[in-house]
Order: sequence, then structure tokens, then C-alpha cells
Amino acid sequence: MIRGSLYGKLALALFVLLAALGVIYVGLMVASTRLYLQEVNQSLNRELAASIAAEERLIRDNQVNRAALTELFDVLMVVNPAIELYLIDADGRIIGHAAPPEKVVRDRVEIEPIRRFIDEAGDLPIFGDDPRDPSRRKIFSAAPLLYEGRTEGFLYVVLAGENYDSFVELYRTSQILRVFVWIGGVSIALALIAGLVSFNWLTRRLRRLAHMMDTLRRSNFREVPGDVAWPNRRGGDEIDRLGATFEEMSGRIVEQMDALRDADESRRDMVANISHDLRTPLAALQGYIDTLLIKDPALSPEERQRYLEMASKSSMRVGDLIADLFELARLESDQTSAQKEPCALNELVQDVAGKFSLAAEERDIGLRFDIPERAPFVSADVGLIERALENLIDNALKFTGPGGAISLSVEAKDGAVETRVSDTGRGIPEQHLPRIFDRFHRTEDTPEDGRRGTGLGLAIVKRIIDLHGGTLQVASAVGKGTTFRFSLPIADIG
Repeated sequence: MIRGSLYGKLALALFVLLAALGVIYVGLMVASTRLYLQEVNQSLNRELAASIAAEERLIRDNQVNRAALTELFDVLMVVNPAIELYLIDADGRIIGHAAPPEKVVRDRVEIEPIRRFIDEAGDLPIFGDDPRDPSRRKIFSAAPLLYEGRTEGFLYVVLAGENYDSFVELYRTSQILRVFVWIGGVSIALALIAGLVSFNWLTRRLRRLAHMMDTLRRSNFREVPGDVAWPNRRGGDEIDRLGATFEEMSGRIVEQMDALRDADESRRDMVANISHDLRTPLAALQGYIDTLLIKDPALSPEERQRYLEMASKSSMRVGDLIADLFELARLESDQTSAQKEPCALNELVQDVAGKFSLAAEERDIGLRFDIPERAPFVSADVGLIERALENLIDNALKFTGPGGAISLSVEAKDGAVETRVSDTGRGIPEQHLPRIFDRFHRTEDTPEDGRRGTGLGLAIVKRIIDLHGGTLQVASAVGKGTTFRFSLPIADIG
């Protein structure tokens, strides 16, 4: 809608401005043309009053020669109907005229302009009082009426009659004014057209930017607007910089909105998963306790012991899940950071693996080490890296059957120390690999030892490695095994 757009408002403002300038221009042209015509008219007729006074004696013995005055007025009206003839005494009083009595409303005129005109003391035009209108002043020609060397009065000839004061009459009679008015009108029209074209060119980028904003809003912040990148991203004027900034900002907004939607979906999934994972062991725990309460007198010591062990396992499962949830929440908090210090990673790996040696031996799983006696120190939080190693080794034990093997290795490469935890277990199906580090993500396989995890172990490992600025990768093949590897930067210990 043009009227409500920036372009429409600018066009309206330009039109109003040019219209006002046009009115001012016409006013100035009318005033200057009238002034010019008056100057020319007065200059050409400067000697008119003197010539008339020399031909006729209009005052005799302080008496107005009305017959001569009337005859002279009639002749002059035929020659030039734009003049008016008056006789003025030495004090400026009108003592005679040839106009109809009802037309003359003044009984005197100011004498000072008449004296300046006669003495040529001033630039033309010189204006005098108009006997027919107290509010107007007109150009005139004047001459003294002399008799035997003395001034008997003045002949006062008004050069512009009342019919020539309107703009329409002046426009009709002045070709110069008509030319300048047409020049002004054409100039204003051309300026208006040029202004509209310029405004359209200047605001086209703002219209595009507004369209991009509307597109972003209509898409509910799901789509980056525009198929073509904003031009002049590194240069241009303020509008170009604004457009480039909006393009970058809209991309960030879409990414953040997508991240918020994913986080919200993850939150709902997490709540559902927590509810599901807590419901099963809590239901089992409640069932065993209820059984003990109801059937306790009839239960044998062996049955009572079995129910208590099952209740204890369910309680431990609930405790493990809650502990992992609290740990992951703590690790994901913005206030949590790794308390790094120089650490011998080869020794830490051997110490952590020693905790699982008995469990591996009981399940006939071999633990293999490829760890050098000396390795560069890494900058790490010992407690967090220890937890990450425990989760990876425990995960390998769960999915490795009897007769299998778990390999641990440490190797320095490319300014970092890489640690690998490999197993010969059943492997991870390819479709699960992209989400293996998501919270509560599990494959459909049942662990070899029957222990269902909380689904948070690998998510905790990923978060720990991220806090250290390292990288965590996984490679797996079904039926052949899985390898987790992570790298930590070498510590700068001087």
C-alpha cells in the first residue's frame, strides 16, 4: 500500500514541499515582475507630468482650471486609460481631479514621495498614495506647477490604474510573467518526477528488507528469507550494512529457534524417558516390598532373601539413574568448567582399567593394553576424565561376550594425546551411530550381562570431553566391535 509506505510518505512530502516552493516562486515572480514593470513604467513616464504641466496651465490665481483639467483627462484616458490625474497643493491636499467624485476617497496625499520624485532623490520605483484606496500605494509621475517662478501646486499623475492590480490581469498582460510561470511550473514538475524516481531507487532496498522481515515473520522464524545474498556486504551505505546485518541476524535467529525447538523436543523426550525408566524399577521395587509385606509369614528364608535382593537391585537402578541425571545436569550447567591440571594420561588409564580387571576376568573378557611407559602430560580435570574412562570401559564390558577382548591404548599425535577404548563385541548398527551420544538413546540390543544402562553414560562422556576442548569419535561395525577415541591437548608445563 503506497500511502502507508515510506515511499508514499516521501512522495507526499516532496509534493507538498514542491507545491509550497511553487507558490513561493510564483509569489516572488509576481512581485518582481510587478516591481520591474512599475520601475520601467515610471522610468518611461518620468517626464509625463512635466510635459502636461508645460502644455496647460491647470491652476490660475489659486483656482483650478477645471475645464482644462477635464479636457486633458478625457484626452489622456483615450491615449492611456491606465493613468489618473490629480492636482495637489503645496501641502499635499487634493484640490482637483477629473475622476468621478465617489471614486476618490482621500482628500490629501503624502507630499514627501512627490518631492523625492521631482528631486530625483532615490531609486525607482517610488510609490505614492493612491487617492482611490487608502490601503494602496502606486507609482506616479509628478511635476511642480509654476507661475512667475513660484510653485502653485503639483500635478500628480498615477500611472497604474485600479484595473491592473490583480494577478490574473498582470498575468494576461505580461508575457515575461507568463514565460517565467511556465518555466517554474515545468521545473517543479521535472523536479517532482526526478524526486519520485530517486526515492523509488533509494527505497527499493528498504522495501526488500521489509519484505525479508515479513517473510521471516510469516515463516514463524523457521526460514531464512531471500534466495540471493544481500549485495555489498562489506561496503555500501548504511542500508547495505543494515541488510547484511539482518541477513546474518536472521540466519542466527533461525538457527537458535531450531535449537530451541530441538531442545524443547529433547526436554519432552527426556521427561518421557525419565518417567519410563523410573516407572519400571519403582514398580518392581513396590511389587517386591508389597509381596514381602503380604506373604512374609509364609515365605521361606531363601524366598525372603531373593525378594530383598530384587528390591535392592531396583533401588540401585533408580539411584544410578538419579545420580547420572544430576551429574549430566551439573556438567551441562553454564557455571561448570573443567578444573584442568597437568595429568599423566597413560597412568590414569591403567589405574581406571584396574578397577574393571576382576569383572572382566569373571566374564572371560581379556583386557589388553597398548600404553607407553612415558607419554606427554595432558591438561585435564582428573576426576572428570576418570569418569569418562569408567563409562567407556563399563559400556564395552556390557556389550562384549565371553571370550572377547577390550583394548586400551594411549598415543601422542598432532599436538594431542589420543586415547582409544576398543572392544570385540556385537557392534552398533549404523542407523544408531548419529545419535549414540544423545541422552537416553539406547539400541534395541540387550547387554551381554543383562544390565540395562541409564542411557546417559555416553552423553556424560561427550560433555566431559567437550568441556576439555577435545574431540570424541566412534567407529563400529556390527559383529566386529566398537572403538571410542578421544583426544586431549598436551599440557604446556614449560
